[in-house]
Amino acid sequence: MTEGGVLFLGVTHTLAETPSPDLVFVPGGTTTPGQMLDDEVLDWLRKVHETSTWTASDCTGSLILAAAGILKGLPATTHWIKMGVLKSMGSKPEPNQRIVRSGKIVTAAGVSAGIDLALWLAGEIAGRQRAEAIQLYIEYDPQPPFNTGHVSKASKETQKLAKEMMDQAIPADQRRLVPKIAWRRFVDRVRTGT
Repeated sequence: MTEGGVLFLGVTHTLAETPSPDLVFVPGGTTTPGQMLDDEVLDWLRKVHETSTWTASDCTGSLILAAAGILKGLPATTHWIKMGVLKSMGSKPEPNQRIVRSGKIVTAAGVSAGIDLALWLAGEIAGRQRAEAIQLYIEYDPQPPFNTGHVSKASKETQKLAKEMMDQAIPADQRRLVPKIAWRRFVDRVRTGT
């Protein structure tokens, strides 16, 4: 699908046809558990991370990077509900940061932090002036109507409702993969000691 002949959303290349991207971006979503177990995806991420300029993720995409072993022992962030999973995968969660950089790896917290990450990457790649112009072009000047955009600001009731909403958004077939993910991580810990 194109928008004004500028933006194309869709698959144009297979993983095999993309051996050395400059920037690897791993989004999160409702199929994150499946991606965390997809050996083709995990092997590809490990391989392309070796030569990428930037390896980045938003939301639960960091869990996929962690499943590939890319975040082992490194600080990172993810959606607040999944911080425990990030830790169990061997990363060092930074729950109070929207963006966490560790060398060429950059992770962003929940969905809206992805906009911050995109602007930050634009600044690193094209310079601050271009990134500021992009920010103005998209008129990104957040002024949320409620002050609950971080778990530290939300009431327990709001946190509970948000968690229920997230749990309901994950398809049953994806939830059933969680024990397999835990088992893989256990085997990895036994094998590597980390």
